[in-house]
Amino acid sequence: MTNTKWALDPAHSSVEFSVRHMMFAKVNGAFNSFTASIEANPTDLTTATIEFNVDLSSVDTRNADRDNHLRSGDFFDVENHPSMTFASTHIVRTGEGVYDVTGNLSIHGVTRPETFVVTFEGQGKDPWGNEKVGFSAEGKIKRSEFGLTWNAALETGGVLVGDEIKVTLVIQAAKEA
Repeated sequence: MTNTKWALDPAHSSVEFSVRHMMFAKVNGAFNSFTASIEANPTDLTTATIEFNVDLSSVDTRNADRDNHLRSGDFFDVENHPSMTFASTHIVRTGEGVYDVTGNLSIHGVTRPETFVVTFEGQGKDPWGNEKVGFSAEGKIKRSEFGLTWNAALETGGVLVGDEIKVTLVIQAAKEA
């Protein structure tokens, strides 16, 4: 089967993250504005082309002060680096419907190869006859490797913000006509 273009359904998709806070808790957040270009055979992603663009100003941790700090020069510096992008470069099947998707991730002016585990969740037609597919993806990145190093020491030891960021995506897309 050849690759097909799939249009991201943002109303049924999400880009979320979590990070350790104060060494003992987690803060969860999401990006509410993102686009994707997906050309794939959903049952065999090994030849797919996947690209994401995330609007970093859309960060949402349910705390306006924290979100504004994340947009500032201490973190994303959205004035100079408004987007986070990912472009697949190599995809390997690791199990039934499971793939390691490696690509170039760019954040804060730094581009590095990163790998995400992507699972094909299924395919079917919605009530209006549109063909849809679903995927989930998980990965971990170190923010320091992208120049995101702001932190504050804690009186009890350790730091305010962890270095490892867990990233989770839920994707639904419709087959383009």
